[in-house]
Amino acid sequence: MDSIKSPKLIRAIEKVILDVPQTRSENRPGKLKILFVATESSPYARVGGVASVVRSLALSLNAMGHDARVFIPKYGSIDEQVYKTTMVVEGLKVPTDDPANPFLICNVKKNVRGGVTTYFLENMEYYELRANVYGYTDDPIRWALLTRGVLEFISQTEDRPESFVPDIIHCNDWQGGSLPNYLKTVYKNTEALAKISTVFTIHNLKFQGMFDHKNVSEMDFDDGWSDIAPFFDPRLGKQNFMRRGIVHSDVVSTVSKSYAKEITTPEYGETLDKLLVELRGKVFGIVNGIDYTELDPQKDTLLETNYGIRTLGLRKKNKESLQKEFDLELNPDMPILGFVGRLDSQKGVDLMVSVLDRMLDKYTMQFVQVGGGDGWLVELLQNLKKAHPKRVGIYPYPNFTLPRLVFGGADMIIYPSRFEPCGVVQLEAMRYGVIPIVRNVGGLKDTVSNFDTVSQKGTGFVFDDFNDFDLYGAIVRALEVYKNKGLWKKLQENAMQADFSWGYSAGEYEKLYYRARELKEAAQ
Repeated sequence: MDSIKSPKLIRAIEKVILDVPQTRSENRPGKLKILFVATESSPYARVGGVASVVRSLALSLNAMGHDARVFIPKYGSIDEQVYKTTMVVEGLKVPTDDPANPFLICNVKKNVRGGVTTYFLENMEYYELRANVYGYTDDPIRWALLTRGVLEFISQTEDRPESFVPDIIHCNDWQGGSLPNYLKTVYKNTEALAKISTVFTIHNLKFQGMFDHKNVSEMDFDDGWSDIAPFFDPRLGKQNFMRRGIVHSDVVSTVSKSYAKEITTPEYGETLDKLLVELRGKVFGIVNGIDYTELDPQKDTLLETNYGIRTLGLRKKNKESLQKEFDLELNPDMPILGFVGRLDSQKGVDLMVSVLDRMLDKYTMQFVQVGGGDGWLVELLQNLKKAHPKRVGIYPYPNFTLPRLVFGGADMIIYPSRFEPCGVVQLEAMRYGVIPIVRNVGGLKDTVSNFDTVSQKGTGFVFDDFNDFDLYGAIVRALEVYKNKGLWKKLQENAMQADFSWGYSAGEYEKLYYRARELKEAAQ
């Protein structure tokens, strides 16, 4: 079933998981040193939304007066001619706990861009000789090397002219979950690391390692408390670093308040719901933001025509460009629905295609899609295109420029997710005056409010249950409001005026970092 089965439990959890608590003023230093540890960060390596989150949050925290830096692997795709790097540490020895091969030798380089210092862990075998960021059988080794390399880098800071010992290390998803574990165990007596607090962010609980966490044998089950296996031990690939990050970090955050509540239920907890309920006192939700400088329809160079909230009529020129790009009928009054993002069952793409297949012949509308993913969903979209060749345009591949064309010219964006930790496409779409049609779940619930035609308040169209009937009804409501140009313009203005810039979220993270320090001190 795809609906929440335990509303009473969620209401109980809501009483506990609320806003990040204010920290006592006497414990608020003027400046924090924060190190983000991640597998990707814009503009150096970008596969998913984490890259934008890490970069944008670091920029915002620095603007607030903190010293936020980033640490990622140095992949072969990172061009040192474009991103000039300097050597910080040469020949860093990272322990593996394997007697036959006790160390891996790495370098640490850095690049400063836009005021943010980014460190790179350089290792030929595990990073530079790989064509992709993810998807290798030895990924557990690659991420253990990253997290332990970070701790070795910091712990040896006294031997170097340039030192950076953070107050907070902010780790992301299962790939960073070993760092709080190492810090609390292997490095617990390392003086240089003794005062560091850890924040562990769950971007998507569904991904917990390189194994099927829902079908683990009793022998392979990882409770998160045993020692981390040596790098080259097969057991490393069976250890659950999502669980370990939750257990050993000082504070756990998710990327929206609603998702923080939902993952404490069996429906969305991915087998970790009981653990999260047990540790709910250190679990908080903070919605992601977007970069309003980069995403600005008045200045976006990827648009055919720039426009703003007072010049929405200019969007018709972008609609024409979008229709030409996807070889659709040129009609400025034809409503265009869009989908931008990863083709994954999580996103409800199968439900969306099923509903659109029945609606395209009955309603005056067009549909465009951009984004790659699962092959069976690509096939569904290709069949939809064949069935409605004049109404449907698809581009089932990753692309970083076509989404802007969709945002600039489409009228509605569909996000009927089964579950959604946060989602940023709906935020980006609203910034450009595209109206979201979303399911009332996770971050979608926190960022899109249902439009009321009487009060003229709201930013989109929201439906509750994951089924054809509810999505069908939401799309029909959107199409009906679209016919009323006055109402539709008001709805667009509402959406464009919604503020999801990083300023607010960075302030919430600031409070979270202070909270992490308090909880660490209380536990000592």
